[in-house]
Amino acid sequence: MAFRKAVKGTALIGGGAIATVFGLSQFSQYRNKHGALVQVQAAEPLPVKNQLPTREQQILALQTTGEFDVIVIGGGATGCGCALDAATRGLKTALLERDDFSSGTSSRSTKLIHGGVRYLQKAIMKLDFEQYRMVKEALEERAHLLQSAPHLSAPLPIMLPIYKWWQLPYYWFGIKLYDLVAGSQCLKSSYVLTKSRALELFPMLRKDKLVGAIVYYDGQHNDARMNLAIALTAARHGAATANYAEVRRLLKTTDPASGRPRVCGVRCRDVLTGKEFDVRAKCVINATGPFTDSVRKMDDEEVPNICQPSAGVHIVMPGYYSPDNMGLLDPATSDGRVIFFLPWEKMTIAGTTDSPTDVTSHPIPTEEDINFILSEVRHYLGADVEVRRGDVLAAWSGIRPLVTDPNSKDTQSISRNHVVTISDSGLITIAGGKWTTYRAMARDTIDAAIREHNLKAGSCKTMGLQLEGAQDWSPTLYIRLVQDYGLESEVAQHLASTYGDKAFEVAKIAQVTGKRWPIVGKRLVSEFPYIEAEVVYGVKEYARTAVDMISRRTRLAFLNVQAAEEALPRIVDIMGKELNWSEQRKKEELDTAKKFLYYEMGYKVRTDQLTDSSEISLMPSDIERYKKRFHMFDKEKKGFITILDVQRVLESISVQIAENTLHEILNEVDLNKNGQVELNEFLQLMSAIQKGHVSASRLAVLMESAEENLRRRAAIPVDRSGGGV
Repeated sequence: MAFRKAVKGTALIGGGAIATVFGLSQFSQYRNKHGALVQVQAAEPLPVKNQLPTREQQILALQTTGEFDVIVIGGGATGCGCALDAATRGLKTALLERDDFSSGTSSRSTKLIHGGVRYLQKAIMKLDFEQYRMVKEALEERAHLLQSAPHLSAPLPIMLPIYKWWQLPYYWFGIKLYDLVAGSQCLKSSYVLTKSRALELFPMLRKDKLVGAIVYYDGQHNDARMNLAIALTAARHGAATANYAEVRRLLKTTDPASGRPRVCGVRCRDVLTGKEFDVRAKCVINATGPFTDSVRKMDDEEVPNICQPSAGVHIVMPGYYSPDNMGLLDPATSDGRVIFFLPWEKMTIAGTTDSPTDVTSHPIPTEEDINFILSEVRHYLGADVEVRRGDVLAAWSGIRPLVTDPNSKDTQSISRNHVVTISDSGLITIAGGKWTTYRAMARDTIDAAIREHNLKAGSCKTMGLQLEGAQDWSPTLYIRLVQDYGLESEVAQHLASTYGDKAFEVAKIAQVTGKRWPIVGKRLVSEFPYIEAEVVYGVKEYARTAVDMISRRTRLAFLNVQAAEEALPRIVDIMGKELNWSEQRKKEELDTAKKFLYYEMGYKVRTDQLTDSSEISLMPSDIERYKKRFHMFDKEKKGFITILDVQRVLESISVQIAENTLHEILNEVDLNKNGQVELNEFLQLMSAIQKGHVSASRLAVLMESAEENLRRRAAIPVDRSGGGV
C-alpha cells in the first residue's frame, strides 16, 4: 500500500512537472528562435592560419599592435572562448594569461559536459525559471561541445543505482525530465535496468538491497586539452594569444565627452623574460574565474566582491574500480552533496567536494576531503572490493568561481548562472557559469562589449565552429597512424583522441625505437601511452614549463603522480633542448614540477600516509618476518639499506634494474630523504601496506620477490652427484 501511494504521488508530481517543463521548454525555444531573427549577420570569419604562430611572434604582436578592439584577461575556458568569439567576428583580439592556458579551474573539473541534473531538480521543486533556463542552455551547449571537438569528447552513460523501491519512480521521472528538457539535443534516451543487468554492467556495485538502476547520458571530455584547443583555434583565427603574460594594472584615459575615466588597455609583463609593455584596446574583458574580484579592484578598489569561491576535490584511482564505459552517480551523499564516479583516461575519477575556500593560485587537496570521497565510494561498491587509501594515484583541488547569492548560507545552493557586468569605466566582467556553457558565456560577453564600446562586428560565429584537431578527425583515424607510422595501437588511439587530425604532426616527429615493433614512438613511462614526441609538439603548443607538460599537454600529473615524477627528467631534457635551457634552469624546472606534484596533485597526502602511520601496528611475528627480510639486504647490520645493498642482492639472483630506477624506488620510502631506508621506515611501510594506506610499493614487492628467489635457491643442493672428491 505504501509503495503504491508513493508511486501514485510521484506520478502526479512528475506529471505536473513534465507539463511545467514542457511549457517552459516551448517558451524558451520560441524566445530563442525569434531572438535569433533580429541578430545581424556578421562578416565572414578571419582566414585560418595554417601555421600556428610561435609564442615569440604572439608577444611581438602584443607589443607592436597600436590598438586592439578587445583584450581578454584570463586563459581559462571562458577567457579563451571570449577570444575565439571576438576573433571569429573579425575583431582585433588579444588574450593574456599570467600562467598557462587552463592552469586554474578549467583543468581541475569533473571532466563532465553536462546540463546539471541537480539544478533541474532545484528548478522544478522551487519553480525557478532561471535555474531551468541555465539547465536548458547547458544541454544545448553540451551538444555543441561534443560536435565541435569529437576527438576530445564523447557521450558517457552514467548509472544511478537504486536501493529503495520508492526511489525508482522518483528518479525515473527526474531523469526523464532531463531528457525532455534536452529535446532534440538528447544524446541517448535514459532507461531502467533490473538488478541483475545493473550488476552485469557495473559488477563492482554493492549488491545488498539493490533494487535496480537508471542509466542516463551526459558528455565527458579532456578538459585541459579542450581549453587548449579553444586557445589554439583563437590563435589560428588571428587572436594574439599569450600565456605567461601577466596584467599588472589597467590603463585608463579620460573620455572627452563625459569627462569620466575609461579603461583603454593594460600594463603587461612577460613572466618568462620580465619585460613590461603596454597593450591598448577599445575594450578590456575580465574573464579570470576565481580571480574576478582582484581584476575588478584594479579598476575600482571600493567595488564589492561578486564571487564566492568554492573548492572541489577530486581523486584518481586505478581503472579496475569502474567499468570502461559506465559512470556512477551518488545523488545524495552523507552530507547532501553529489559524487560522481567515472572512467577517465583508463583510470577512475571520483569527486567532487564542495566547500567555501580562499582564492589561491595553488589549491591543495586535503586528507579530509580525500577520505570523504573514499567513504562515499565504499558505500556504493561491493564488500569484495577493498577501497584502499593507497589506491589514490592523484588528487587535486579546483576553485569554482560561483556567483554570490546574498541570501545563500552555503555554496551548495548557489546557482552556476553567469553574469556579465560593466563598470563605470567600461571594464567588462564575465563571472560564474560552468565549463559546459563557456561558448554561450563568451557570446553574451562579446555581445555586451560590442554594445558598450560601439565595436563594429556582427553576430556570434562560434556555433558549429570546429576546434583545433576536429576538422579531419574520424573514429578510425588511429588505424592510419598505426599503418603509416608503425605506432603501437594504444599510442595511436591516444594521439588521435588527444590531437585529432594534428596527430599526424606528432607522429611525424616521433623517434625510431630501434625495435621490430613499434617502429616509432618512445614512451615517457611504460604504463601510459604518452610519447617523447608529444613533449616536442607541446612546446609548439606554447608549453613553457615542465608543469605545463605533465599537467596540461599530457595529463600524467592528473593520472598518476609517481608516473609523472618518473617522466620528469626526460621531459625536462627534451624541453631544455627545444627551449635552450641552461643546466640551472633545468634543475629549477625539475624542482618546481616536483613541488607542484607534492602539494597540488596529492603527492604530499600520499606520502603522509607513511609518516602518519608511524605507529607500527604489526603482530610480533610479522615484525620478525619483516626484520629478517630487511637484514637479507642489510648484511652488515647497519640499520639501513642503500642502493648498493639492493644492487648486491639483485646481482646475486641475476636481476638487473637501472640505477636511476633503483634511486626512484628507494626515494618513495626514504621519508627523511637521506639516501637510505632505515629499518623503522621499512616497518612503517609494511604497516601502512597492511592497513591499506599504501599500495603498489615497488620496494616492498622487490624485497619480497628477492627473498622468495633467495629462499628457493638456498633449497637447491650444491653437492656434486655422488659426493665428489
